Amino acid sequence: MANILGEVIGAAAAIAKGMTVTMKEMMSPTVTENYPDEPPKLQERFRGVHELQRDENGMEKCVACFLCAAACPASCIYIEAAENTETVRISGGERYAKVYNIDYNRCIFCGFCVEACPTDAITHGHGFEVASYNTSTLIKRKEDMLVAIPAGAQAPVVSDWSEASAH
Repeated sequence: MANILGEVIGAAAAIAKGMTVTMKEMMSPTVTENYPDEPPKLQERFRGVHELQRDENGMEKCVACFLCAAACPASCIYIEAAENTETVRISGGERYAKVYNIDYNRCIFCGFCVEACPTDAITHGHGFEVASYNTSTLIKRKEDMLVAIPAGAQAPVVSDWSEASAH
């Protein structure tokens, strides 16, 4: 009998403790996000849509080392490398990513690609509006992810073959 009484008292204490927490939450003011009229307050560590970064001279940081693609558990990153030449200088390294695609149909936003990048070329931005009814729009290309050229910097040098042969 004493054992049953102890269980009843313990259960009643647990219910009272839970109701205390509930009452405190009910009395606190509600926090309402006015999305889409106001931008949401995102945490600094939020992992949003990927961005391909540039250096201070406007050159792409990606040197097509394929470490991000190798680290990706979802295999959603596709890269094609090309060589930098005298007439075509896209990045500071020997190579650059001619094609850089991320398939957001497969991406799990784990951040392994960001951690694996030795040049800090790929980062998570704060963009979060990627939902779509058409899955083909969820494959983001390099041009979609590349950040703008910094103020005062020049665009990477891409000469036309006909111009290079004329000189």
